[in-house]
Amino acid sequence: MAQQIKPAQPVKTSAPVKPVLKQGETRPAYFVFGKENYRLLIISIAVVAFGFILMSGNTDIYSNTKIVIAPLVVLGGFALGFFAIFKKPSDS
Repeated sequence: MAQQIKPAQPVKTSAPVKPVLKQGETRPAYFVFGKENYRLLIISIAVVAFGFILMSGNTDIYSNTKIVIAPLVVLGGFALGFFAIFKKPSDS
């Protein structure tokens, strides 16, 4: 004799249902980054550019500024850029 199989239970999901927009209604725009994030990103670009300016030039290629300080400034600018990207914008 064959086994009897019970019917499967319906799958319940916890995902919220998106509200249906009526014609003429618009959804508010949400930006990924806040004002502080953009400000920090612009500052980080300026710091990286300053580091490359420190590295440039054609006099004394073995100077302490070109070998040590300028690469640290560039790395600091990149670190500030990563921080600006990953920082959560404030709610206010």
